Amino acid sequence: MERPQRLLAMLVALQANRQMTAAELAEQFGVSRRTILRDIKVLADADISVIAERGRYGGVALLPGAEVDVNRLTGSEAEVLELIGVDLARARQLGIEAAARTAAQKIASRRPWPHGESTHLLPLAEVVAIDNSGWFAPEEPADVAALTRDIRHGRKLRIDYRASGQPASRERDVDPYGVFSRGGRWYLIAEVNDQPRMFALARLRSWAVLDEERQIRDDLKLGDLAATLVSGLEERHSIRVTAVLDAKIEDMARRILGTRLLSVEATESSSSVRITIGYDQLDAVRQLLQFAEKIEVIDPPEARALVAHLADTITVRHRARSET
Repeated sequence: MERPQRLLAMLVALQANRQMTAAELAEQFGVSRRTILRDIKVLADADISVIAERGRYGGVALLPGAEVDVNRLTGSEAEVLELIGVDLARARQLGIEAAARTAAQKIASRRPWPHGESTHLLPLAEVVAIDNSGWFAPEEPADVAALTRDIRHGRKLRIDYRASGQPASRERDVDPYGVFSRGGRWYLIAEVNDQPRMFALARLRSWAVLDEERQIRDDLKLGDLAATLVSGLEERHSIRVTAVLDAKIEDMARRILGTRLLSVEATESSSSVRITIGYDQLDAVRQLLQFAEKIEVIDPPEARALVAHLADTITVRHRARSET
């Protein structure tokens, strides 16, 4: 970044953050602390009300009232805001963090300066916190930026993908709509044989852009299609499992089971609740093993038998290892 662009960007950053240290500015713009201090002198010499205070609580700041007209967003910044707001973590994965950061700062810089006691409301940023990551699981690494760039060419993709529960991957040609993020995980949404599907990027081994243009339905938008696919997955409850659960872990069960938890009812004992869980296949009851002795599967008999078999297998395996 050349000095003129950097000086304007510094003003945007200072107006957004009110006060920053020279070290923070140096890290953001990829220059030395000494360069930042020289830039501050240039701004001050240009009669811009920027000050630098030394000491533990010092920093670089714009004086109140030293507003800069930064209402106009660049095309890339506006596109970032329309797509993901100012979610810097998502922007980093998509390779557009720089545009997202400057867009966020331009928006923040439009906040009015507080004047004494004239405002009685706490800033929204102080009372609202948003975390898009999923519960109990780190975000899965995925080269979302590279895939997004390839999808934007508007051509078919040949993907090497391992389906859930399958030991090996296989290639297939797809017509991509785009990428979708939910609960900290990324998915490719594409049509296979005229049927929209979701592919977890964590199981996407590789892909290649083909010469043929993609064939998708113009009446389907990515966001609407993603919502439909997610809803379909959540409603696949062909198997309903009834179990008795320790009431003390009901809240934890609600978080873990999510939409699979269809009902929670009281029992004759205040120490337990009766729950109903919906699965699309019997083997999915393996999920309930994590509740260990805090749960007892009651019905259907096939689910109860599978849990008993799995528990016996785990017991034998761990006992054998402890004896060797």
